[in-house]
Amino acid sequence: MRWKFVPAMTLGLLAGCSKAPPPQPTQAQVYTQAVKAQHVVLREQFSGRVSSFQSANVVARVSGALLERTYREGDPVRRGQLLFRIDPSFYRAQLDNDLGTLAQDRAVLANATITAQRNRKLVALGTISQQVVDNADAAERSAAAKVQADEAQVETARVNLGYTNVVAPIDGTAGQQQVTVGAIVGSGTSDSGAGGTLLTTIERIDPVYVNFTISAAELLALRKAQTDGQVQLAGKGKARVTLDLPDGSVYPHEGVLDFSGVLVSAATGAVNLRATVPNPGHLLLPGMYVTLDVDFGSRKAAWLVPQQALLRDASGPYLLAVGDGGKVVRRNVVARDSLGTDWIVTSGLADGEQIIVSGLQKASEGSIVAASAWQAPAAPAPDETAAHR
Repeated sequence: MRWKFVPAMTLGLLAGCSKAPPPQPTQAQVYTQAVKAQHVVLREQFSGRVSSFQSANVVARVSGALLERTYREGDPVRRGQLLFRIDPSFYRAQLDNDLGTLAQDRAVLANATITAQRNRKLVALGTISQQVVDNADAAERSAAAKVQADEAQVETARVNLGYTNVVAPIDGTAGQQQVTVGAIVGSGTSDSGAGGTLLTTIERIDPVYVNFTISAAELLALRKAQTDGQVQLAGKGKARVTLDLPDGSVYPHEGVLDFSGVLVSAATGAVNLRATVPNPGHLLLPGMYVTLDVDFGSRKAAWLVPQQALLRDASGPYLLAVGDGGKVVRRNVVARDSLGTDWIVTSGLADGEQIIVSGLQKASEGSIVAASAWQAPAAPAPDETAAHR
């Protein structure tokens, strides 16, 4: 019995000393999205302010009592239309006086001309000296110069008399009058700095300007992309603009970007831009704040990646992708702009690559992962959206 027990015990000990195979490491689960280059419309939102297409201060250019206002405040006016009348009595009398002086000096000139002509004939006969002829010629020239000065004085008087009728310098909408009938207005420097008493202001608001700013870095990147042919402008070479009104409604008319400043603000690092927008119904008013959607064109080849997929470190932006055999690889990319919830990647990717969107905290470069397709979250229903506001 003893000898039979020992081998069995020995076999049991040998079996107890054998080791089980180590468990296989569990692969991290990540979710990926395949990327493909596409044409990406570059649209960006800005806050802007409406200003008049033209604005003109109507000021008194002569002094006198204001006799009449001939327009209706807030009505459209045409260029050259009479707006105000200033008492013309003084300026009419001044014109009459200057006309009288001109007539008198013209008579003197006529007499001097006759005398000079006669003396030039007599000197040929030797009956008068050359000195007499020279004096007559000088008198004629002086009289002609006096007539010329009188004519200029008459023209000045006519202009001043014309200024008593104050007319609209541009087409537009006339504003509220600043001086009542019966007040004395002047042509000297006023508090408004316009060189005379401010009577009213005319604003042309069809079309209107919408002014806004863009960072110098964004503008520089956009211009470089356009120069390199990476971005093509839509339409006829001008960026198109749509507006959202302060009440949230969409403005029915589309405008174009027509001006870019040449100076960068030292305080903000921004550049001034301006759009021209039709305003036939005068719905846009100067000073109004609006939201602009600017279509800068389309980028020929770019990749849209979800914002949560893009990582950054000291080397710059990068993405993690799943390569052959489930191995995680790094892709350094260029991504300066965004579109909605996506980053616009302009270089560093290839079509078909599987980039990791979810599970990034479990992945690292060189590790082996298990990849599944990522599903974008569904957009909330309208009532849900309203509930979260």
